Amino acid sequence: MSALVRLQQYGRRALHALSAFAASHICRYHGNNTGDSDDCNQLLKHLIMKIKSTGPITVAEYMKEVLTNPIKLIGIWCISEWISGGKSNSLKLVELGPGKGSLMDDILRVFSQFQHLLNECDLSIHLVEVSPKLSEIQAIKLTGKNIETIYDEDTLAYKKGITKSGLEISWYHDVQDVPAGHTFFIAHEFFDAIPIHKLQKTSDGWREMLIDIDPEIPNKLRFVLGSSSSMLARTFIQADEKRDHIEISPNSAVIIQKLASKIHNFGGAALIADYGHSGDKTDTFRGFRAHQLHDVLIDPGTADLTADVDFSFLRKIVGNTVVSLGPITQQEFLKNMGIDLRMKVLLENSKCVTTQQHLKQSYDILMNPCKMGQRFKFFSMFPHSRMERINGHSKVNTYPVAGFTELQLS
Repeated sequence: MSALVRLQQYGRRALHALSAFAASHICRYHGNNTGDSDDCNQLLKHLIMKIKSTGPITVAEYMKEVLTNPIKLIGIWCISEWISGGKSNSLKLVELGPGKGSLMDDILRVFSQFQHLLNECDLSIHLVEVSPKLSEIQAIKLTGKNIETIYDEDTLAYKKGITKSGLEISWYHDVQDVPAGHTFFIAHEFFDAIPIHKLQKTSDGWREMLIDIDPEIPNKLRFVLGSSSSMLARTFIQADEKRDHIEISPNSAVIIQKLASKIHNFGGAALIADYGHSGDKTDTFRGFRAHQLHDVLIDPGTADLTADVDFSFLRKIVGNTVVSLGPITQQEFLKNMGIDLRMKVLLENSKCVTTQQHLKQSYDILMNPCKMGQRFKFFSMFPHSRMERINGHSKVNTYPVAGFTELQLS
């Protein structure tokens, strides 16, 4: 049986299992559940804890959490690619910038549904986080323990803990500190928060945009052009660049190089999901406060600052160290991951008209090209060996990649 057929068969089983799992959440949540607490599904428990912690959630957030959440498909992606890569005996799952730990919590919940496949694998969790406060939140969410129980005050380093599902978990301040080995890296809305430099093309060449005090308005900041040619321009901008404004992130270049090097040397993969483009956008630097656009130079420190990821820049930095795929749109990635099948199962298992309407609305937000469908992108990296199949004495690039290869369900 070919690798493609095996992956297709596994994809069908995994998607049916996940769809049925999600559909059961809807039936139980909207039905008359008379079972005791042990019979409650884990996602319902998660939602109850979330509401207790942060207060009531909107219908939109509920739909995102329960029904068509693409994050759960990231868990499926990890398992599928682990199988396609040869089911290594040891696997490190690394998340960059894990925030409050919600993504990893979701991924581990998906993993628990396929425990029979992972029993023979030495799986460990590794979080790269620079914020001590967020690390505390992650520790409580993922291990159920206060940070003091796993934090070494003498060395100011995070020790190893144990997740609620019994997996070893560790914290690091730099991806370089993650121990060597077969590793899957997940970066979900990570690179868009890494600082950028803004460069503007002028008649005298490229100049870097700087932030200065407005001489006419006290306590107000403004953008100004630097007086000399930027070293960044000479280092990173190609002679045939057609844009007149570019955002460059040297820190992103360093991180992506580290990921590529680890994948090249030890195997594994990386999945990067973020707002981004393929080298065609110019000014994407923006601020958000209370989920609304906010001037980036007004009231600094009160808004989140982001810039779309230039995936063409990341691809150039990686070069031939590894194989890179994408970026592709969220619409294409989720379709390849079988979201349409999952949607079909959810609709068939829901008899509530209101729930069906919410499902369709949520699906539209995720897949509509005018909404999240085109704006959010997926990019991946693999060792060359993952993409090559020995055919006699030649190597043929025929291995399908979950999410980046059209899913065949027939």
